Amino acid sequence: MQRLRAEHAALVTLSRIILGMTDLPGPPDANQLAAARSQLRDALVRHLKCEDWILYPRMMATGDPELMRITREFEIEMGGLAADFVAYDDKWTREAIIGDWQGFCGETRTVFGLLATRVEREERELYPLAEKLYASAAAVGPPIRAGSTISS
Repeated sequence: MQRLRAEHAALVTLSRIILGMTDLPGPPDANQLAAARSQLRDALVRHLKCEDWILYPRMMATGDPELMRITREFEIEMGGLAADFVAYDDKWTREAIIGDWQGFCGETRTVFGLLATRVEREERELYPLAEKLYASAAAVGPPIRAGSTISS
């Protein structure tokens, strides 16, 4: 959970850097903007993979109907948001940004606003549930391996 929260912090920081650039009257240095966008995209992809491959499956495996429902809601919602981000990222090439700076700025603010809302909801709703789950599992101890004995 510490890793996921640290990734959220990195996403927020990178988003703020890019949003700060959208306050400029015209496009900033193309390489600087491209580097920030690339870092954000890479951080977001890593974060989503961690949630999709580790967090969500563990939460779904609990068998707790309420936890499974909440996890599924977040999973479905994120799928749509991830697709929206990919479409946004694909649309805004270097040339498109130069050609329509104001359009890029407006769409960036919209997409980043959705991402910010998502991060806030995960921090407020999903992650506390996951932390309780991990705390409960830690209190029980490690799973017993097949063939284990009391002395092993």
